Amino acid sequence: MTINLKGLLLPITTPFKDDEAIDFAGLTANLQKWTKAGVDGFVLLGSTGERVNLDEREYDQVIEAARGAVPKTLTFIVGAGQQSTRGTIKEIERAAAAGAEAVLVITPSFYKSAITQEALIKHYQAIADASTVPVMLYSMPDLTGIKIEPETAARLSEHPNIIGMKDSSNDIAKFAEAVRATREDFVMMIGNGTVFLEALQAGARSGILAVGCAVPDLCLEVHRAFQSGELNHAAALQEKLTPLARAVTKTYGVGGLKTAMNMAGYVGGAVRTPLRLPNAEARSEIKNSLREANEALSDAKFLAVSEARP
Repeated sequence: MTINLKGLLLPITTPFKDDEAIDFAGLTANLQKWTKAGVDGFVLLGSTGERVNLDEREYDQVIEAARGAVPKTLTFIVGAGQQSTRGTIKEIERAAAAGAEAVLVITPSFYKSAITQEALIKHYQAIADASTVPVMLYSMPDLTGIKIEPETAARLSEHPNIIGMKDSSNDIAKFAEAVRATREDFVMMIGNGTVFLEALQAGARSGILAVGCAVPDLCLEVHRAFQSGELNHAAALQEKLTPLARAVTKTYGVGGLKTAMNMAGYVGGAVRTPLRLPNAEARSEIKNSLREANEALSDAKFLAVSEARP
């Protein structure tokens, strides 16, 4: 199976109603709106999608609902990853049956001291051997405390069913090292919007960016400008993207992202406790960062139109 891993993929949120029930209508509306924006695909039920706050039945339901709303022309990846290899394999079987084209598998982390790089290699190799769909590695050290090192990524890239890795750290030196160490067709993807442009310059093929759920047009324009060699333009946009990306990930988390989505006209909705939505002061910060990001994009579009006039 050939899967497009270039451009911008959105690690989508799972919208909840005030009673914390899944808002399937909101999920569908968001997917339709993001599709019209021109994104290249979606990643469901990762850390942004609050996978850990859903039960097994809800996991299947979200995949099936989203699969029905996403055109077959767009990439459709599902997050997976239990604490055991056995459990992860079973979860991937369900994701594949529900329509996943590939799976993004986060590192186990509960028994942190036991999760050595060698343990990760054995874990992912067994998963890739068993999986009927392609596997992507997912390194998210801010949440798990576990990092997939470049040497580990290089060894795992030799497996024919492991096609890429999402790195959500901001360690560009390590990212570039992984790009150099892995096989040529292995796709390195950045999962941190604060360093999107830097990662592209270091060899990232694409981004899986949470901030893109609120400002997909801006993220797409950073990528387009980079691809076109308009580096000053890309850097100016990245400068405005960075504060918003930081606010809706590291600073205020999923609640911050859902707040920004609500402000941007998407269905952010509630989070499931114990997560919480940000307070008034934080909402004000997010609103200002969102406004500045959107203004930067509007200014860029105005300049492009002006320069195109005879």
